[in-house]
Amino acid sequence: MKTLVILSSILGDRSNSKQLADHLIHRVKASNPAAVIKVRDIGAQPIPYFDGNTAGALFTPADARTVEQQRLVEMSDELVAELMQADRIVFAVPVYNFNMPAQFKSYLDHLARAGITFRYTAEGVPEGLVKGKQVFVLTARGGKAEGTPSDTLTPYLRQMLAFLGMDDVTFIAAEGMAMGEVAALEGMAQAKQRIDALLPAAQQDSLAA
Repeated sequence: MKTLVILSSILGDRSNSKQLADHLIHRVKASNPAAVIKVRDIGAQPIPYFDGNTAGALFTPADARTVEQQRLVEMSDELVAELMQADRIVFAVPVYNFNMPAQFKSYLDHLARAGITFRYTAEGVPEGLVKGKQVFVLTARGGKAEGTPSDTLTPYLRQMLAFLGMDDVTFIAAEGMAMGEVAALEGMAQAKQRIDALLPAAQQDSLAA
């Protein structure tokens, strides 16, 4: 299996969501030392903000694009290609002010390409084209909101990923990261335990398929 890991925290090695991703990567490598894993850190190396220039470049015919427009399209093409090539996708997403980091939202905007990652049927029904992926969303937040109306991130990501065709999605949250050392350690330990419990079975199912 090819695993793609997208990191999006601005905190580097101090990031709790990265800590979860590192733990998952360790589990994958321990189970399969030859596993192919690609990591893209859009917190450390942000992709271009999805602005009017980017949208204009994507809607301009290939033979009419300027050099700058072609560069913008090539970046989006690269993000889509690595997503399509992966069997397992891991999104490590911290919660900032009740939602995702701006750089991760821009990443999703680069992925949402009509006719490439989604399309509309003749009946006007959207159909996601990023199919057959095993997806893990690893989140970390300062407080505790999982399963409550305060968790605005999970519903959005579930809908957005499904819109693109990713419906096999497991959410794992490390909560209480800003509620003191005891709460933070407990929240991180519980999230890692969920990874440990889910990943082996997921790997076996995938390898047996």
